[in-house]
Amino acid sequence: MTTVATGRKRARNSRRMSLLLLSLLSLVGCDVLPVKPDDPAYAPVSPDRLMPTSQVNGAIYQDGQMVQLFGDRRAQRVGDVVTILLTENTASKKSAKTSTQKDESATIANPSLFGHDVSIQGNDLSASLDAKRKFDGEGSSDQSNSLSGSITVTVVNVLPNGLLEVRGEKWISLNRGDEYVRIRGLLRSEDISTSNTIPSTKLANARISYGGTGEVADASAMGWLARFFNSPIWPF
Repeated sequence: MTTVATGRKRARNSRRMSLLLLSLLSLVGCDVLPVKPDDPAYAPVSPDRLMPTSQVNGAIYQDGQMVQLFGDRRAQRVGDVVTILLTENTASKKSAKTSTQKDESATIANPSLFGHDVSIQGNDLSASLDAKRKFDGEGSSDQSNSLSGSITVTVVNVLPNGLLEVRGEKWISLNRGDEYVRIRGLLRSEDISTSNTIPSTKLANARISYGGTGEVADASAMGWLARFFNSPIWPF
């Protein structure tokens, strides 16, 4: 019986340890899947969509075969490319300070009965109360970010109101890893300059990502155990 009880206890402890490890991994989360190039969310438009519709109507000019005799080469159709100049600069600063204080005092006189002070074993029943509360809190936050460069993206869709939906990515392979820039959003063809460029500040609903992979990125990333101790679920 003792051996059976010991075995059951060990089995329960093993299950508890397994559940604890699984909970730890689920709360902290395993390492984020590495970012890889050729993500469909940032891929250019399929070449099949760029082929004009074949028509035989005897006309000299066909739909989809636009020729500009006068004008520039700004992006305006699906499949065109446009260069986005990254000029992102953000800065935020916030500070807060709170101070509260409250003092209270109360005095209870010794009660009297029939003109005589009431006492217990020679001690009167008078009492006094003093209470003081004070709180001081202060916090501040200061953050700034900057991103500059350029990336050429592809027009993947033209909305009915004329807005151009663009997306694209750029990968740079370095000695100890890769660096990438990904961007997608909406822009107006009127905001595109004659050199077919547009600043990123003109991009609506912009999604801009900059990061890296490789040994340098791994060395600067926090490990999963350290992330657990810095997560909100850690009570201390």
